[in-house]
Amino acid sequence: MIGGGNQQRFVRGGRGATRVLARGLAALCAIAGLAFSSDHASAEGPFAGLTGTWRGAAQIKLQSGNAETLKCNAYYTPKGSGTELGIAIRCASASNKIELRAQLVHSGGQVSGRWEERTYNAAGDVTGQANDGRLSLSIDGGAFKGSMAVRTTGASQSVTIKTEGVALQGVNISLSKG
Repeated sequence: MIGGGNQQRFVRGGRGATRVLARGLAALCAIAGLAFSSDHASAEGPFAGLTGTWRGAAQIKLQSGNAETLKCNAYYTPKGSGTELGIAIRCASASNKIELRAQLVHSGGQVSGRWEERTYNAAGDVTGQANDGRLSLSIDGGAFKGSMAVRTTGASQSVTIKTEGVALQGVNISLSKG
């Protein structure tokens, strides 16, 4: 019998073994609590209401006047101490898609960073504000200009993007958390 002696000592140990087991479990719970606290802390700050995965639909409007409905997934990933945010929004249908990415930093009440839309080859610098689950951004890419507004209320979110200088004129996205 392999390990049989150790098993018997554990069983015979009674209260001592139980105390060791209880201390071990307490230590694991403390470590798990610290991990939860640091995840929770990174979700604090001006981007807290945006954090997570969102799903829904978008209505896009093209320069040609065509409009179409697309299915969307959005991912908001906090970084640092909650003052940085990564955004990835992907919307697609059988004939169209948009793939938006942004890296934002909040400092001194202002937001700055980079924004890009990969399908329509648009990119630019971002400036604006973030608070209480809301983003209000201006995008400047030289010949390309735009704005992006994100409004979050509970488990619902709306994203409005308006652009000038590319074939994509605008996007209205309605999302739900999860």
